[in-house]
Amino acid sequence: MSNNNQWGSNLSFILAMIGSAVGLGNIWRYPYVLYYNGGGAFYIPYIFAILVLGLPFLILEYGVGYHFSSSFAKAIKSIHAKWEYLGWFLPVAVFIIMIYYSAILGWDGIYVILSFFKGWGADPNTFFNTSLLQVSSSATGLLTFIPVIAIAMLIGWGLVWSISHRDLEAGLGKVSKILVPLLFIIMIIIVISSLMLPGASIGLSELYQPDWSSLFDFGIWLGAFGQIVFSLSLGMSIAFTYASYTQDDTDLITNTFTVAFANCIFENFCALGVFSILGYMSLQTGTAVEQLVTQGAGLIFIVYPTAFNAMGSWASILGPMFFIAVYIAGITSILSTIEPLSYSIQNKFGLTRKKTMTILCIVGAIISMLYATAYGELLLDSVDTIINQGAIVFGVIIECIVLAWIFKAENLIDTLNRNSKTIKIGPKWLFIVKYLLPIILSIVWLGGLVDLYYGETTASLISMVVTLAVLVISTIVFTRLPAKNPEWEESAERF
Repeated sequence: MSNNNQWGSNLSFILAMIGSAVGLGNIWRYPYVLYYNGGGAFYIPYIFAILVLGLPFLILEYGVGYHFSSSFAKAIKSIHAKWEYLGWFLPVAVFIIMIYYSAILGWDGIYVILSFFKGWGADPNTFFNTSLLQVSSSATGLLTFIPVIAIAMLIGWGLVWSISHRDLEAGLGKVSKILVPLLFIIMIIIVISSLMLPGASIGLSELYQPDWSSLFDFGIWLGAFGQIVFSLSLGMSIAFTYASYTQDDTDLITNTFTVAFANCIFENFCALGVFSILGYMSLQTGTAVEQLVTQGAGLIFIVYPTAFNAMGSWASILGPMFFIAVYIAGITSILSTIEPLSYSIQNKFGLTRKKTMTILCIVGAIISMLYATAYGELLLDSVDTIINQGAIVFGVIIECIVLAWIFKAENLIDTLNRNSKTIKIGPKWLFIVKYLLPIILSIVWLGGLVDLYYGETTASLISMVVTLAVLVISTIVFTRLPAKNPEWEESAERF
């Protein structure tokens, strides 16, 4: 393995993994999930999900990635040639996520500028949906191109290209050391400032008031497991790829706990800030917190600007800091989601890292222009739903079976324990990854499919079918194309 495909230090690896976890989802998804799944009572299934899903699966991904010291696609092919399809399915799915993340990054880039003078006006809802996105519920909205969004997205792609086309440590490693700590510092300032707002206690009381009866609702437990899959990027081949870059003496078990702990602290910290601001809004407007809570883009681009409008001069500081934090979270998310496909292409087709990243950024930027249209937001919702609730979780189930059973997870135990300075794994971990995880993940996947089927419009379902077709066709093409790198057939096992 060449030096340009290895972390310069363990710190680079840890910060890059934390950066991949503490992305956009922590800011705009987790507070909503926590609130609508029993409030304080949600922590019971949440902690349970971390212990029996998050930590064991991350250790499995880290361990196999470290073992093969190669891309996800090459490693899966090395385990068994017929599973190479899975080796491309997940990286391509993650690349699709990256493309629509670039749209959110573009929107936020616009709001970074607007936040200095509250450029969204007195009605943030109308500005976001009508003035900026020009939202159309018809697919004909694809014909309405919005230049300002396209420009903002292309600026984001330029930043991603500038960072990602460099060697691993000089690009992603260096940026992670700067952006991840900066993201935490900014969010700490935002949350502390939010807690000082009048009415903050109203929002926090609403958030953390436990609904113990919800623990008997099976959907709450599904929500917890789904949240952990989403927030820790389980099965997205990101952890696998990052672990393949690690040095031989890396303590992967301890790093797993560090990454999971940092992610959980961050997303719960974000929830504090979100509901403090919602409490402030409730006090100012007389509207119940429940009516103010929203998920996704509405939380970031409508609720927050509405709150900043009511804050007066203080918002001129808090507003820019918030949208800069979201931008950093977006950058770290995108940088992590381009890596698995890039490394797999480098391994199979013998391209350099710089050339591969350049090609992927150009292709991604071109496709992302679909989101710079009036149908862009609805298209984004559809693609996000089918990829995250359908494709990714399905891929995770298959990956779990391949890594735990076909590769044989027990082959990892001695090496992982030898490098671990803290916690050791054994039969309990093996039982979880071989038996418990496939069952739990299958239930989560089926539950997501049910929600997907009953909650979508015809236009949305068509968008999902097209997205799945692109994913499947791309997977087949990458798998069947002949390898150009003579090392593709060679094993890269470390032990």
